[in-house]
Amino acid sequence: MLPQFGTAVRKNKILNKSLPVDAGGSAPEKASVDAAWLVLEAANDLGDHAAIAACRRVIDAELNGTVAGSADIDLVLGYFR
Repeated sequence: MLPQFGTAVRKNKILNKSLPVDAGGSAPEKASVDAAWLVLEAANDLGDHAAIAACRRVIDAELNGTVAGSADIDLVLGYFR
């Protein structure tokens, strides 16, 4: 079963801000994850499948506490430029 994406997940997700984030970047920064949700919505509207996949990888990395690929983060953060 595939993970859910979209508004329903965001509304139910509890962010624990007390968790430390190390300088090595063991998890994506909150800004890149927030941007990934915005880009995901826009990419869905535009049918941009490559951006949708990158957003999902960034969001999955945040949910799993792993590192998102730098190419995915670059795509997400530069999507509206």
